Amino acid sequence: MKKKWITPVIIVAVIVMLIAWCVSSYNSLVTQEEGVNTAWSNVENQYQRRSDLIPNLVNTVKGYAAHEKETLDAVVSARAKATQTHIDPESLTTENIAAYQQAQNAVGSALSRLLVTVERYPDLKANENFKELQAQLEGTENRISVERRKFNEAARAFNTTIRRFPKNLVAGMFGFEKRPYFEAQEGSDKAPEVNF
Repeated sequence: MKKKWITPVIIVAVIVMLIAWCVSSYNSLVTQEEGVNTAWSNVENQYQRRSDLIPNLVNTVKGYAAHEKETLDAVVSARAKATQTHIDPESLTTENIAAYQQAQNAVGSALSRLLVTVERYPDLKANENFKELQAQLEGTENRISVERRKFNEAARAFNTTIRRFPKNLVAGMFGFEKRPYFEAQEGSDKAPEVNF
């Protein structure tokens, strides 16, 4: 009679352990997914910081280089387009990240042209406001790089977890999908040519 009682207890214990494992796996996947979303928010935050600095930088340069209107307009236009490009963490796809990255690359390109223009104005380069803004912009570019790296690390950890057995079973049941990475800009593997 004891054997009949033990078998259902073992079955119930196995079912409880399986449910506990599924709950634990689901919760860890949610935690990692939120880590990816947070990392993405940090990337956007640093790009926003750069966008916030641009008007101050442009206005400082305007005072010295009023006739460089085309370059200044290009920076303002690129910033406007970049600030309109927003991706919800739930819709992080390779295509969306590529579009976001393209808009941000346009800002970087316009800023590069602006900084080349600044080379023609020695008084501007010596201006304390400009030096401070340039230092903040350089720091922001470094922060962007760091946050993009952290995002890629969070995405890698999440993607690895949802692909590994047995958590891939839980991930498949609850619809957890692979997150895309930031990738290097095309042509960035070649060093830029500098001519004096």
